[in-house]
Amino acid sequence: MIDRRSIVVSAMALGASGMVGAGRAFARAAGAKPVPRAFPEGFLWGASTAAHQVEGNNLNADLWPIENIPGTIFADRSGDAANSFELWPVDLDLVKGMGLNSYRFSLEWARIEPDKGHFSNAMLDHYKAMIEGCRARGLNPVVTFNHFTTPRWFAAQGGWHNPESPDLFARLCDRAARHLAEGMALATTLNEPNLAGVIGEILPAQLVAGDRATQEAVARQLGVPLYSPGVALYVPDPKTYRANMMEGHRRGVAAIKAVRSNLDVGVSLAIIDDQAIGKNSMRDTIRERYYGEWLRLAAQTCDFIGVQNYERKVWNDKGALPPPVDARRNAGGAEVWPGSLAGVARYAWEATKLPVYVTEHGVNSDDDALRQWLIPQALAELKRAMDDGVPVRGYFHWSLIDNFEWGFGYHHRFGLHSFDRETFKRTAKPSSRVLADIALRNSL
Repeated sequence: MIDRRSIVVSAMALGASGMVGAGRAFARAAGAKPVPRAFPEGFLWGASTAAHQVEGNNLNADLWPIENIPGTIFADRSGDAANSFELWPVDLDLVKGMGLNSYRFSLEWARIEPDKGHFSNAMLDHYKAMIEGCRARGLNPVVTFNHFTTPRWFAAQGGWHNPESPDLFARLCDRAARHLAEGMALATTLNEPNLAGVIGEILPAQLVAGDRATQEAVARQLGVPLYSPGVALYVPDPKTYRANMMEGHRRGVAAIKAVRSNLDVGVSLAIIDDQAIGKNSMRDTIRERYYGEWLRLAAQTCDFIGVQNYERKVWNDKGALPPPVDARRNAGGAEVWPGSLAGVARYAWEATKLPVYVTEHGVNSDDDALRQWLIPQALAELKRAMDDGVPVRGYFHWSLIDNFEWGFGYHHRFGLHSFDRETFKRTAKPSSRVLADIALRNSL
């Protein structure tokens, strides 16, 4: 299994032909009239994490047996991760110390409901302490109710294939909201659900086959007919899986709103900045397939749209073109192009007419100089989109610290801070100061 942030890009590149000088578009934008440097008052500056990727020892999560079964396609087990279940006050101090005013994190369903129908008040109190810890530090808590991983029992009954799944998710949202919603600044239901059930269409067959074999091995180990985790390349019935996620989102929003009607609730979508070139470009077909139905659902159900962007793709009538020869590349070999975030914000706003929050943006690289370059360049283009009328309300960098990047384990690094896997000591990278300086000024 591989990281969802890199997987779509690498797969779409397969079979592409020709070269493109589309990098010139950014050069033209960079040479355009100067952009006003100040961001709006009240703009949210933050960093993001996800529970399974940083907390550690999430034994009841659907991925724990996937990671640990012999022959797994995961590069590492999550193990202790960054030990953020214990060290969350340290992480909040990192956010505060950077001068940011917000922190995005997720609730871990498997901790809150470790067995079906059994809810842990102790774990709900844990997340309540995190929310209160944010408030005590002057940070806005932005909370994702489900960031991919589900409880092991949920996956063992078919995961999102199960017709009961929308109600089960809504029940979680209700219970968690009644305990936690009062202190939240914003909430999102699901993280990148638009990728669910469609990623397998564009991947090398051996990757999907490997993921299927791992899922089936866990199903045999647990004695169930279908084991379907929340992070899956292989999905036996994509139509049902996606429909249940969409209904789960609808019911989840309703459940949260029933507890606190004035809490803004949205959903975060993974969106590549897809660009068209030449006649009969595939761009619009790709957009519809990977984002269309979720953007329409967001427009009907959400108070805002969260966008998560890492790359762009340029499409002609045959496929995605390779990046320009002089393109900067991330650790996975994909192009790093600063204008992609602004392009996605414009597209999401045009499609939904909802306020936009950037809930993830960053770069997978061991070279922090690339991150230091990307942050101000991308924010300048984002600000240009805002000045053109796109209502962007906040920017959250992925991620606060290096973490467990799903199938890639600890080999891919997105963090503004590194950490020692033995001592868990966090160390700031120079890029953290680049973002901090912008956030403290609220200006480029």
